[in-house]
Amino acid sequence: MSNNSETPLLPPATIGIVGGGQLGQMMALSAKEMGYKVGVLDPTPDSPTAQVSDFQITAEYDNHQALLELAKRSDVLTYEFENVDVDSLNEAKKFAALPQGTKLLEITGYRINEKNFLFDHDIPVTDYEAVETEDQLIKAIDRIGYPSILKTADGGYDGHGQQDLNSPDDIPAAKQLVSDAVCILEKRQTFAKELSVMVARSASGKIQVFPVSENIHHNHILHKSIIPARVNDHVSQHAKQLAKRIAEGLDLRGVLGIEYFMMTDGSLMVNELAPRPHNSGHYTIEACNVSQFEAHIRSICGLEIPQPVLNEPAVMVNLLGQHLQPARERLSSRPQWHFHDYGKAESRHDRKMGHITILGNIEDSLRQIKSEGIWEAEQ
Repeated sequence: MSNNSETPLLPPATIGIVGGGQLGQMMALSAKEMGYKVGVLDPTPDSPTAQVSDFQITAEYDNHQALLELAKRSDVLTYEFENVDVDSLNEAKKFAALPQGTKLLEITGYRINEKNFLFDHDIPVTDYEAVETEDQLIKAIDRIGYPSILKTADGGYDGHGQQDLNSPDDIPAAKQLVSDAVCILEKRQTFAKELSVMVARSASGKIQVFPVSENIHHNHILHKSIIPARVNDHVSQHAKQLAKRIAEGLDLRGVLGIEYFMMTDGSLMVNELAPRPHNSGHYTIEACNVSQFEAHIRSICGLEIPQPVLNEPAVMVNLLGQHLQPARERLSSRPQWHFHDYGKAESRHDRKMGHITILGNIEDSLRQIKSEGIWEAEQ
């Protein structure tokens, strides 16, 4: 369903956010700057989003009545993660606008649907096979081969819900994963770089694509992003062209994160989609004329989105639980750091607790990050 003819929603209307983590927090900060009211649904009291919002409904995400209450108290709804109950959202649309719709969630929240959508729209993806039984797993391995990765079709993030398959020795663990959930087997690719772009589409259908980010992961978790990506112009333009095709195919509203593999020959393959702002787009807050979060708010409220411009090169590095306190202790002597602490109640190893963005010469920023000794993977 297209929302292209809707009347813009102006401040001080209320935006309801399903999910109270750091993405919701940064959405809320952008919305509040523009004069909107913000409410959030999250099970954790005083969640990061609630800390900068007007109200929080403290309940589980699958609490049907709580979601309806959020809708009744809001003018428009959005979400900060994929695993939202679609049926409840469809009912919530009776009380508040949902410009992103639920089709986007049905596609991106289920890896098999996502791969099928991309394949059907002639977007390059790795070889894949849906797997529901042990017999299907063995047949899929026979066809796709090693190395491959078995992933749960829904849920899972930062490496959770995945099993690497490098040899027959890994099959027992893969069978266990299949016994617990519907899965997808994907051929593991040998790539030169991991890239991403954020793309936004307005109510009028105008698409804006942010600069291409080069991403470095450790243990399946994004470690740092380098912008602009250290790739040639052909690769950058191709990434943006694919992003526009995907946005059009989805009839996108809001912001979408697109992760790519860049192969050794410079060709691109889409790895994953995220129907929301994305970790690799955090640099936009300081480095661009418009952040991915403001673009998201503008889109869902029916406002036009300016063309993103990168004002300065940037490096963004994540702060996980083990990094946060050492970084805090150096903050007083690091004026070049744009420091973000998400205010999560519990700090855990490998949990995303914040990030730092450094503007200016990329190589200088990378050397500085390495020299800090905070990020053990860089030592």
